[in-house]
Amino acid sequence: MRRVPLALTALTAATAAAVGYAAGIEVRSFRLRRVTVPVLRPGMAPLRVLHVSDIHMVSGQRAKQRWLRSLAGLRPDFVINTGDNLSDPEAVPETIDALGPLLEFPGAYVFGSNDYYAPVLRNPASYLVNRFSGRHGLNGNAPAVNVPRNPWWELRDAFDAAGWANLTNRRGRLKTGSTEIALTGLDDPHIRRDRYAEVAGGPEPGADLSLAVVHAPYLRVLDAFTADGYPLILAGHTHGGQLCVPYYGALVTNCDLDTRRVKGLSAHEAGGRVAHLHVSAGCGTNRYFPLRFACPPEATLLTLTPA
Repeated sequence: MRRVPLALTALTAATAAAVGYAAGIEVRSFRLRRVTVPVLRPGMAPLRVLHVSDIHMVSGQRAKQRWLRSLAGLRPDFVINTGDNLSDPEAVPETIDALGPLLEFPGAYVFGSNDYYAPVLRNPASYLVNRFSGRHGLNGNAPAVNVPRNPWWELRDAFDAAGWANLTNRRGRLKTGSTEIALTGLDDPHIRRDRYAEVAGGPEPGADLSLAVVHAPYLRVLDAFTADGYPLILAGHTHGGQLCVPYYGALVTNCDLDTRRVKGLSAHEAGGRVAHLHVSAGCGTNRYFPLRFACPPEATLLTLTPA
């Protein structure tokens, strides 16, 4: 009769230890992922791209801010920011300060829903419900109603002032050395702000490389970019699953992307073509659910090489 209480005690202790680790240690165990992607034309010199995403800054997160500033020491050729920089309306100045050293490099950005809207408290189990109900399907989610807005325009103004290309349903270009890079981006599909018709048409002629950029990797967006002939798509949003099962992986992606491709480099096929897809696991969490387990916060340094 004593086995049940002992088992419950052991389970409770293990759960408490796991939560303590996820909230106190892993959430601050920032990592750099390194990936090589063969997408350049023969004879081109390699390019180093720093991909940052899902910072979800909350005022006072000093360790995260120091780590973000340290990434400038990698000396990337350019930076791509795939959104969800904020998780606190008061954190804009600290976010800009933390990204300040990276703003000295060429770069481009899109926004995610958490750049526009303040976070809301929700049941974490709803992510599992959404996965199995198909609610994160082809149409994404409706925009938040009666939810406080973040001062996203302050971020936009800082990024624009630094010369970063704004890719919210736009095309843009950046130059690193003598290399001309064309970029096509979308606003966040998770809240139905993507307008692919406004940027459709595929890679621009004359550029040395064309890239596609979006916050949430919904299949409708990946299909469109791939069918149009983009060799590499960069996205974020998934947090890599955030709470993963060791030796199994992610349970959710918070969109209709399969869990096998929740983070890192993979392939996407559509329209008879294949594109490389890189999904960042991001370096933050929603402020109301500040846990990571078996999924450390990260940024990625992609080295682009000739195919």
